[in-house]
Amino acid sequence: MNLKNTAIKKMGTIRQMDLVEKVKSYDPHVDEDALNRAYIFAMQAHGTQTRASGDPYFSHPVEVAYFLTSLKLDTATIITALLHDTVEDTEATLDQIEALFGKEVRGLVDGVTKLNRLEIKSEGSKQAENFRKLVVAMSEDLRVLLVKLADRLHNMKTLHYIKSEDKRKRIAKETIEIYAPLAERIGMRQMKEDLQDLSFAQMYPEARESIVKRLDFLRRQGKAQVEKILSRLSELMEEAGVEPILLDGREKKPYSIWKKMESKNVPFEQLSDIIAFRILVHTIPECYQALGAVHAAFHTIPGRFKDYISTPKNNGYQSIHTSVIGPGQQRIEVQIRTQEMHDIAEYGVAAHWSYKQRRDFQIDGKQFRWVRELLEILERSDDPEEFLENTKLEMYHDQVFCFTPKGDIIVLPRSATPVDFAFAVHSGVGSCCVGAKVNGRIVPLKTQLKNGDQVDIITSKSQTPSPAWERFVVTGKARSEIRKYIRTQQRDEYITLGRAILSRTFKQEGKDYSDKMLEAILSSIKRREIDDVLADVGEGTLGRNQVFEAVFGNVLDAASKKKPTNIVSKTRKLDIDKVSNALPIRGLIPGMAIHFAGCCHPIPGDGIVGIVTTGKGITIHTMECETLENFSDAPERWIEVSWESAGGSDPRYVGRLKTTLSHETAALATLANVISREGGNINNLRIANRSSDFFDLLVDIEVRDARHLQNIIAGLRSKDVVQAVERYNG
Repeated sequence: MNLKNTAIKKMGTIRQMDLVEKVKSYDPHVDEDALNRAYIFAMQAHGTQTRASGDPYFSHPVEVAYFLTSLKLDTATIITALLHDTVEDTEATLDQIEALFGKEVRGLVDGVTKLNRLEIKSEGSKQAENFRKLVVAMSEDLRVLLVKLADRLHNMKTLHYIKSEDKRKRIAKETIEIYAPLAERIGMRQMKEDLQDLSFAQMYPEARESIVKRLDFLRRQGKAQVEKILSRLSELMEEAGVEPILLDGREKKPYSIWKKMESKNVPFEQLSDIIAFRILVHTIPECYQALGAVHAAFHTIPGRFKDYISTPKNNGYQSIHTSVIGPGQQRIEVQIRTQEMHDIAEYGVAAHWSYKQRRDFQIDGKQFRWVRELLEILERSDDPEEFLENTKLEMYHDQVFCFTPKGDIIVLPRSATPVDFAFAVHSGVGSCCVGAKVNGRIVPLKTQLKNGDQVDIITSKSQTPSPAWERFVVTGKARSEIRKYIRTQQRDEYITLGRAILSRTFKQEGKDYSDKMLEAILSSIKRREIDDVLADVGEGTLGRNQVFEAVFGNVLDAASKKKPTNIVSKTRKLDIDKVSNALPIRGLIPGMAIHFAGCCHPIPGDGIVGIVTTGKGITIHTMECETLENFSDAPERWIEVSWESAGGSDPRYVGRLKTTLSHETAALATLANVISREGGNINNLRIANRSSDFFDLLVDIEVRDARHLQNIIAGLRSKDVVQAVERYNG
């Protein structure tokens, strides 16, 4: 026991009995014996280990455990906090922990141990791969994440003891990009803000110091004004017959202020909502009663009212937010909620333990939609870094609330589109999306949705995700689904190409080819299935010679070996030619035939749309084409497409002009000369109408794009013999 007394003396903080008493204060049925054994086990396991600060290492798990008692967490979680570093940093084993504390604690410690490797040890894929482990672990039991967040919070509070500035900044960056958003997602506002502010101090110390000084000045100067506002709000509540539990003003954190200054590009002095006033009441009806009193007394600021009680956030947050012109013509933000809502707003998922007698609360992370969506992204993402990128998209955003036609709420990031909405409803709906109605009107798929929009997704069984969607979707789920489809399509093309290469190779050597022949060589060429072989041959990462020799046990004949890549090269060349001659249009369905509409002659630079035409594939029209009216009742046939760079090539497209020429000598020659001088080429010419003084021509001209055609039009209009000229759709 000497070790115990020495450690506690050096720490000068939390004693064993203090920790146990704290847990007993909110859980009278606590297993005191298990807590005491865990305290001693961890202290002895860590022994003489020290932290960068010079304190005994055991001070860290005790601080983590004590913090979690403030969230009133169960005994198993507190024990896990005490033991969370023992398997990673000492000779203790999971079997020992299970023998002493049971399977539940073993599972939690194992989960946190895996997450301990999340600290940045190298950039890139290693961090991303470890983050995958975090998602899986927290989906099984959210208490793992709570312990890890408390662990990170204490580490951030002592981060200044680490000598390497680069390491401090890497850890701070990881904290602000991963852990703070996770804390927000489980509703732990206080935890999120503390993690952000501690990271802010490491990443931008001068900016934070400047804001802190301004806040100190504002606090001194504005104290009387804050008290005046609180007094007026108290009077309003009394007049309305509402007895508030609490009425106070909360100053925003330096990081939150800095982010608002950055996003709005305004100086500190122009921010009007540095202090938010909060009214806590007993019941939900009193929330609206208090709101009515505030709105009756002050002018409201349009667009600044949000009712998160009737429409809670994804993380369970509920409150009423409103901004008004308060006393002294000052803009103030007022938040109104019940005590239970406040506890959940501050402590999120952890607060549910305090209300567990009244709630059917589970520790399984899969009960949360956002956790399930992260798991879905994990299943669709082969690349760990892509998974991390898409996950950050899911965690970083303001929210808009939209509705299905049945009235179900779909919560999306700001700037989300109907495609994001479709994938949020269901992956199958997103994949088959061909159009959307917002508030009863058909809109482009890249339209940004607003709060309160009712969205009706139009689907077609023949539709597939368009690669063009990736340019405007903002949710990780939508992006991962689109990328998965693109990868699948690309793989299918490689498989087809690989089969053609092998078939031709075998035929040249006098052998018949079949896919079944590849089954016997899978292990020797280290592939799992036949399609892997075909895809790698098509992609060029596996040689056709290698496959042939593996199948027949001999090499190709001498003639073939002199130029072993002829077949692949020719096939590759054909493939490359096909790509280089492909139409420079984004959003096409791979493999489907395409042609330009003869009614409007679209050329690069025109706004275009694709129409699925039976037996013809996709027909490209200009947005202004009158023919599109014929398809207004068939939105499932519309495909959103756009031009892209031709990549250095000089393809030609046919644009049609209608021109009126004076009936005089050399008029036609003048027209031809202008077109030639501007670099165009007449493809076809037809006289549409003739009179004694004028004649109308329809001229098809080969041009590079819409600007090129416009230059030709400008050149023609400068000639006296040209009475009129315009683009012609018909």
